[in-house]
Amino acid sequence: MKNTNVKTLVLGLATVAAFLSFGTLAVAQQQPAPLKVTKIKDNVYWVQGGVGSNDGVIVGNTGVIVVDTKSTVDSEKGVIAEIAKITPKNVNTAIITHSDNDHVNGLAAFPAGLTIVAQENCKKEMEASAGSRNPAPQDRLPTKTYAKTDKMTVDGIHIRLYHWAAGHTSGDTVVYLPDEKIVFGGDLLVTNRPDTGIHPEKNGSAAGWIENAKGMIALNADTYLTGHGDMMTKADVQKKLDLIQDKYNKVKSMAAQGKSLDEIKTSFGEPTAAPPPNPNGAPPAATLTEIMYKEVAKKS
Repeated sequence: MKNTNVKTLVLGLATVAAFLSFGTLAVAQQQPAPLKVTKIKDNVYWVQGGVGSNDGVIVGNTGVIVVDTKSTVDSEKGVIAEIAKITPKNVNTAIITHSDNDHVNGLAAFPAGLTIVAQENCKKEMEASAGSRNPAPQDRLPTKTYAKTDKMTVDGIHIRLYHWAAGHTSGDTVVYLPDEKIVFGGDLLVTNRPDTGIHPEKNGSAAGWIENAKGMIALNADTYLTGHGDMMTKADVQKKLDLIQDKYNKVKSMAAQGKSLDEIKTSFGEPTAAPPPNPNGAPPAATLTEIMYKEVAKKS
């Protein structure tokens, strides 16, 4: 990517991000698109549309593994109906990439007894949501957790799970299928917005996102499936990493020179005035520049 193109993209990052509402709110405001099922490999499918995240579907020897679920029971039931068109086998395992409602609330569409796999912090975040306005289903909490990495064979499918750092949230999981060379990145990878959609309130960080992106690129994979938006190639992920790393380096350098947040925003052509609240009255999500500045300011 030419430097001029990188600069243009960097300048537009937080301007767009300032007007975006991350996570569940953004999804809730969208009109649900029809479900679209794409066959990625012989036994791997990808479901876009509906309400919530993209779903992965992996057909094993005797059952089916899903990666993430939708925001609502009804939307996930639509996915279950699509799975029935592919195979008569039942879903017996769900792998959750992080705790956001648009990835976990559809778990309630499955019968009790489902094996639910997640990073240990994801389970903690789901438990902590019990008293919130839109809690994760407390009767569908993860039944198997891991800390940094896990190596599993589920129904004949070889699966590697990675948690390199707190990026989008503190409980991110990257799902890697080494035999199929496929990566499910959850919301560490999205194409429907130009930024990274980090949740600082869940201890996500820009530095952690960068570490995760580097880890995903290092895997022997050629297909990267996103939490929202379209699939990516390794080259696509590398381009996004280059963009975010460049912005992070610039913010860090300017902060070290003693520049204020407003001065840094101005250098990127971003507005310094506070954006209006979200439609529900909640404060707007922090922009990527704001997130990066807070991170590097803590280290200085």
